[in-house]
Parts: sequence; structure tokens; C-alpha cells
Amino acid sequence: MADEGVSPETPASLEAEPAVAAALFGAEIDRARQFTQALADHGEERGLIGPLELPRLWTRHVLNSVIAAPLFPAGRVGDIGSGAGLPGIVLAIARPDVHWVLVEPMERRVAWLSEQVHELGLSNVEVVRARAEEWSEGPVLDAVTARAVSALRTLLPLTAPLARDGGELIFLKGQNAQAEIEAATKQLRRFHVVDARVEILGEGVLAEPTRALRGRIARP
Repeated sequence: MADEGVSPETPASLEAEPAVAAALFGAEIDRARQFTQALADHGEERGLIGPLELPRLWTRHVLNSVIAAPLFPAGRVGDIGSGAGLPGIVLAIARPDVHWVLVEPMERRVAWLSEQVHELGLSNVEVVRARAEEWSEGPVLDAVTARAVSALRTLLPLTAPLARDGGELIFLKGQNAQAEIEAATKQLRRFHVVDARVEILGEGVLAEPTRALRGRIARP
């Protein structure tokens, strides 16, 4: 019997667009399709996604990101370690009323993000080549997000200083999100993050629900 799955000699194909995608992106679905196709066409060769991601690109990455779009306030939001644009570009497509700042240190990823901003005609995005700790504007962002960057206790020193007092941290996490909160008690207190909690997004809508780890900055 032949081995199941995709052999090394057989190129993986892009996952068919799930029916729910159009509902989640609404009027912006064509931009979402364009971005997903571009990532499928060039993501692996440019070191943005792994070779096994095409069959789950919509489900695991694009929809996993867009489901969090309603959580963000209208204002200026930073995506730290934006990488391939997951979630930053996806969220910028879904929320044109928000100004997104994509912070990414790697030159090739910055080039990709800048290209996508131009090709998609996104006027609500700025791309900043920097590490989070090199951010020079101070605590000015209305919210800060990150996806699959690092554990919460490591992420907090990189992100909390960028958010204004009263601003939000909204991180897209995996199944261990609650454990990350429990392991970061000291860091949460040190960086004045209150009401830390996990919200499960997309149950009954997505095949793989998203976990949003949320907290609010309350400096004394």
C-alpha cells in the first residue's frame, strides 16, 4: 500500500478556501485571497512558511488570525515579530479602520511585508524594521499583538512597554495559553498587566479555534 500524505517528490497544494472565509473577511475577501495565494506561491522559497503548511494555510494560519480581528480597538496597533504577516497583514485586511504597525527585524521578511502592503493597496499599515526592544516611540500603542513568537513571560518585556496605559495586549496562542499566564505571574505584575485571561475564539465556526491571551496595561 502506498504511503499516505504528500511524498517529497509531490508538491503540496494550497488548501481549498473554507466557506467561512468570505463571511469573516466580508468585503475584503478578495484581498485575503490575493495574500493567501501570494504566500502559497512564494512563502516557502522565501523562508516564510514551512513546506507542510500549504494544505492548512487557510485553516491554521489565515483564519486563525482573522478570527481575532474584532478584538482590536480602532487606533494604532503593533504586531511584534510580524514575519510572514500572520497575523499583521491578515488583520490589516480585515480591519481597515485600524492603523497597523508591523515590527520585524529580519530584512527579507520586512521586504515581503512591504511588498504585500504595496500589492494589496493597504493604506493602514506601516512596516518597521526593528526588534521590539529597539522601539523608540515609547508606550504609545493602543494594543500590541503577536502570534507564535515566544512564551508569555518572555513576550511581556518586549511588548508591554510599547502599549499605552489602558492599552491592551492580545496574543494569539496555543493550547497552553492558561499555563503561560500561571507561569508569568511575576512578569505580569512587573509590567502592570491586569485582567490576564484566555478567550477561545471561533468555536463552532473554525475547525481549529484560536486562543487569545488578553491583558490590559494599568500603570500606577
